[in-house]
Amino acid sequence: MEVMLNGEAKQIGAPMSVLQLLESIGLDPRKIAVERNLEIVPRSTYGETIVGDGDRLEIVHFIGGGNAMVPLSAREKEDALVVAGRRFDSRLLVGTGKYKDFEETARAIEASGAEIVTVAVRRVNVTDTKQPMLVDFVDPKKFTYLPNTAGCYTAKDAVRTLRLAREAGGWNLVKLEVLGDQKTLYPDMLETLVAAKELVADGFEVMVYCSDDPLMAKKLEDIGCCAIMPLAAPIGSGLGVQNPIGIRLIVEQANVPVLVDAGVGTASDATVAMELGCDGVLMNTAIAEARDPVKMARAMGLAVQSGRLAYLAGRMPRKRYADPSSPLAGLI
Repeated sequence: MEVMLNGEAKQIGAPMSVLQLLESIGLDPRKIAVERNLEIVPRSTYGETIVGDGDRLEIVHFIGGGNAMVPLSAREKEDALVVAGRRFDSRLLVGTGKYKDFEETARAIEASGAEIVTVAVRRVNVTDTKQPMLVDFVDPKKFTYLPNTAGCYTAKDAVRTLRLAREAGGWNLVKLEVLGDQKTLYPDMLETLVAAKELVADGFEVMVYCSDDPLMAKKLEDIGCCAIMPLAAPIGSGLGVQNPIGIRLIVEQANVPVLVDAGVGTASDATVAMELGCDGVLMNTAIAEARDPVKMARAMGLAVQSGRLAYLAGRMPRKRYADPSSPLAGLI
């Protein structure tokens, strides 16, 4: 009998359970999720769900797409990032893609001080199941995995991906992004709204990548998204915050955390985002494609801390003319 396994035909001798199939190809059931004929197979039923002739199966996992930070003071720890009721000391979120290997990924995450890491959902390589997996290097018990929908261009695909992610890891906190085209990777806001409504109704806690349009951001918050994530600039561009006025308006109207997502290129860009009043910054390329990703990760962590402190401190007013620092009284 023949089944379609991750898009390829596979011959199996006789009907077998999902668990038996996974064992036959050397996969750990704890590290993956299985979809059979477009229906997610709960892990608890792997042993009793039979794979039959003509079945189409998808097996997916998460990929990468000591803390060297300055210790936070007690007062700074009180100023924590809270997302969907969860408290995080670090306001820097990092991606796990584009690194040369998983070892470098793990070292950069440690250096950044981040507690939340985004992960993409992709097919398992069923022809070489001994390949390393991200979970073997970045412990999901130590870091909060944030499954995302990178590469999805329709609401349907995004919802399907996150349902598989929830089955693989049990997480309800997710990052939604529905892209409009491959050239700009700008969000398709109409499809994003559709997906957000469905995911919120299905019990997900949705952090959502969106345009820097305050009206769209408000619609997403009204739907029930737990965090709004406007882009600073196109994904992977490194251009920094291009629309500070739009970002600031989103921050001022929001009743949920606002995190700049995409377009940060260096530490000063992260600081600018935080000084606008954002609650956090998410980045990947700026760290992974630096000459020294580990050093850049540390720089980004410090930049986010610095920008937050500057925002809380309140900058001096801008003036049209000079204002001497030293008093004129008693001048010789």
